[in-house]
Amino acid sequence: MSESVKNARGVERVLRAMDTSDGAGVSLRRSIGTPQLDMLDPFLMLDSLSTDNPDEYIAGFPEHPHRGFETVTYMVEGAMRHQDSMGNEGILRSGGGQWMTAGSGIVHSETPEQENGLLQGFQLWINLPAKDKMIDPRYQNMEPDELPEISPVDGAELRLLAGSMHGATGPINGISTDPVFVDAKLDAGAEITVPLPEGHTAVVYVFIGDAIVGGKDVPTHHLAILKDGDGVTLKGGPEGGRMLVIAARPIHEQVVRYGPFVMSSKQELMQAFDDYQRGNFVRKAAS
Repeated sequence: MSESVKNARGVERVLRAMDTSDGAGVSLRRSIGTPQLDMLDPFLMLDSLSTDNPDEYIAGFPEHPHRGFETVTYMVEGAMRHQDSMGNEGILRSGGGQWMTAGSGIVHSETPEQENGLLQGFQLWINLPAKDKMIDPRYQNMEPDELPEISPVDGAELRLLAGSMHGATGPINGISTDPVFVDAKLDAGAEITVPLPEGHTAVVYVFIGDAIVGGKDVPTHHLAILKDGDGVTLKGGPEGGRMLVIAARPIHEQVVRYGPFVMSSKQELMQAFDDYQRGNFVRKAAS
């Protein structure tokens, strides 16, 4: 079974992810939010973490604030403990994830729950429209068994965090940019078409093996920026490939950002710093 697509997307550009570090010295690869690609409306940042060296991840991401956007964390392998100022706490395990709408402000931390072994995962930052930047923070947790796993064609496995396709729907809901977020694993030569809403900004990030995306070769740790259309055809490379397919509706608004705050004006940005320094971000009510 293959989804009906009338206007398949080609590839506008392929970029190699940049080696960098964040948090308390965690080594990662960044493909959006770099000098070569500052943002891709509404995507602000895409980081890929993949290392079996604990020295490169053990310090994690100590307590830090966010306001005005959403963070999506998806664990491929390993475990990460999440804690935030709303009182949420949990462990993200292999195949699980979280969609956190920071909104008016939240403070959180992410700490590896392991001292050795492979830690592999992603964090995506998505902008919020100006009208939603000060909404109440929201946290959607995804346990591994809550993500639909489908195999529409032989040699292709899809895991859906957000969006609907091939008769399945991801658990994430109520997001203003109407996102699609799919983990696609393809055997060598296996081919599948993933439907995507027309007009959405869309990318494919290959993180294991390589793939042919929209007719173009995309190696490991490269990001393919897609042209417009209603879907994209993916094909596993000579040794197969695994990739994220991500799409969301662009916002087309001014973005004024600094560090963990993403606002619509300089005044709002200054207010965010002031509110954080005064301790005005959301805190769990005392019981």
